[in-house]
Amino acid sequence: MSKLLAGIAQNNFVIVGRAGMDFFTPAGTATEDAEVFHAGLGGSSANTAAGICKLGGKAAIVTRVSDDSIGRYCVNQLKRYGVGTDYVTPVGGEFRNSLAVYESRLEGHQSVIYRNGAADFEMNQSDVEAVDYARFGALITAGTVLAAEPSRSATFRAFDLAKEAGLPIIFDVDYRPYSWPSAEVAADVLSRAADQCDMIVGNDEEFGFMAGSIDKGLDKARELSQSTAAIVVYKMGPEGAITFAEGQEIHTGIYPVDALKPTGAGDSFMAGLLTSLADGHDLKTSILRGSACASVTVSRPGCAPAMADTETLENFLATHSGPTQR
Repeated sequence: MSKLLAGIAQNNFVIVGRAGMDFFTPAGTATEDAEVFHAGLGGSSANTAAGICKLGGKAAIVTRVSDDSIGRYCVNQLKRYGVGTDYVTPVGGEFRNSLAVYESRLEGHQSVIYRNGAADFEMNQSDVEAVDYARFGALITAGTVLAAEPSRSATFRAFDLAKEAGLPIIFDVDYRPYSWPSAEVAADVLSRAADQCDMIVGNDEEFGFMAGSIDKGLDKARELSQSTAAIVVYKMGPEGAITFAEGQEIHTGIYPVDALKPTGAGDSFMAGLLTSLADGHDLKTSILRGSACASVTVSRPGCAPAMADTETLENFLATHSGPTQR
């Protein structure tokens, strides 16, 4: 635990994963009825990086983007949020940045992801070997980066290099079935990754998937906290979260809001949790602050654009009636 918290305390993260473009509709509008779409930075790793920077931390991302205007858009957006792009490499040919088209509404919400020939899956071992890990306090990654080669092998190589440099590894399970060749491959690879990580964050379905059925997910999270990971966060959507750390189980609720859409909550939760720990808050408080960040994000359009900065988070906490109790 001390190694993990010491790394997080530096508030300077290297994040291995994807950056993409989001198209999202105006509030309450179905995709098929939309006449205009708004654009923003997307992709789980890029969102987390942007959220960390908006909350006063530092982050750099390791990924590949398409060598075209969409790839350059993503790089420009990363820079706009203050995310380091020294380790972002363009790739040519027919590879393309991922695109998410989703709606700013809850009822009947539709989200369509385009991932054919994804540029970020072309990240290779030379990309992660170019990183100066000693510059950072911790490595963060999300499960999507492990869904295909050469990105999968590159990520496991990044784990090795981070460990050699003394960095703890923070893992958002982030299981997206459409990115994987099969459920069996996903379960095996995600479980192998989780076994190497110091901190694991996932929802009940993701832990259940790794365990073989959803009713075994909570036991899987508990088991990982007792064997390899110092902190395991088991998220349950509107039911809050259970966090396992040093033999304790911390139960936390959520901050109810009038949600505009469901997307971006997990990435903002991660950003809020880590930067709060870095700022010296205790674990339970940090989890609640992460939950508050998630609530801010789902109440506003977009993903990275919707994430809270420090002023927004503090104002939200000061004016909200408080989290639900578990």
